[in-house]
Amino acid sequence: MSQALNDATLDQLFREARTVHAFKPEAISDETLHKLYDLLKWGPTAFNAQPARFVFVRSPEAKEKLKPALSGGNVAQTLGSAVTVIVAWDSQFQEHLPVQFPAYDAKPLFDNNAALTQATAERNSALQGAYLILAARALGIDSGAQSGFDATKVNQAFFPDGRYRANFLVNLGYADHSGTFARGPRLTFEQATQVV
Repeated sequence: MSQALNDATLDQLFREARTVHAFKPEAISDETLHKLYDLLKWGPTAFNAQPARFVFVRSPEAKEKLKPALSGGNVAQTLGSAVTVIVAWDSQFQEHLPVQFPAYDAKPLFDNNAALTQATAERNSALQGAYLILAARALGIDSGAQSGFDATKVNQAFFPDGRYRANFLVNLGYADHSGTFARGPRLTFEQATQVV
C-alpha cells in the first residue's frame, strides 16, 4: 500500500510552490530534461494515449522564434527562463494506441472522429502539462505556466505541418524570488466541493 508523503515533500510540490515570473541565469541540462520527461510520462491519461508532445525551447534562436507569439507581459519571463516548454497535442495520437493500449482496439474510435480526437488530446495533454509542473517541482525546478500567447503563431512557427497544436507554455528554471508574487487565496473546501 502507498504511504502518504511527508510534509516537506508536500510543501515542495504544493503548499510552498509558486508560479515563477523571474528566473536566475542558470541552465537546465539535457540530462535533467530527460529525468523530467521520465517522471511526467507515468501520469495517467485516457486509454494511456499520452497525446502531449513537448518542445523544449532553450536556444536563444528558438526563444526569438517564440517571442512574436507571446503577450507583452510574458516576454521577459519567457526569455529569462532556462527552458520554455511548448505543451502541444498530437492530432494523430491514436496511431500509438495499439501499443500503448493493447486491452482492445481503441484506435478506430478516433480515426474518423475529429471532435473526439481533439477533445481527448486537449484534455489529456493538459493533464500531462500539469504532470510536467509537478515533476519539475519534484526535481527542484521552478515553473511558470502561461496561456498568454497566440497559439496560431506558435503552431505556424513550430508545427507548420499542422499535426501538433500548442495547448499552453511552461517556463522552467530556478526562481529569482525578487519576482515571485505573494500567493493568492484559494477557494475553501466549502466553496469548491460537494460530498454527495
